[in-house]
Amino acid sequence: MELCPVNSSASLRAEPAPVSHPQPALRDYVAKAVRRYLIDLGNCDSHELYEIVLCEIEAPLLTEVMRHCDGNQSRAAAILGLNRATLRKKLRQYGL
Repeated sequence: MELCPVNSSASLRAEPAPVSHPQPALRDYVAKAVRRYLIDLGNCDSHELYEIVLCEIEAPLLTEVMRHCDGNQSRAAAILGLNRATLRKKLRQYGL
């Protein structure tokens, strides 16, 4: 598996949505982003789309869960439903 570049200088700030302005589901954001990517590709084919999407989603997911857990890998692994060793491997893979 290839390493995916992670821009560690970019920080995501998730603010809770006001009750009067509910946020779309995560799947809606992913669908929109993939749709846009495919449109931008035009007639060119991408043979690694699955890997590209996983890299784009997994790194920020791990970053945010680790931040939420104040760096506690055991808690983060439990939240993610991963074995702690698997989480450590993924954190190393993404340079987190």
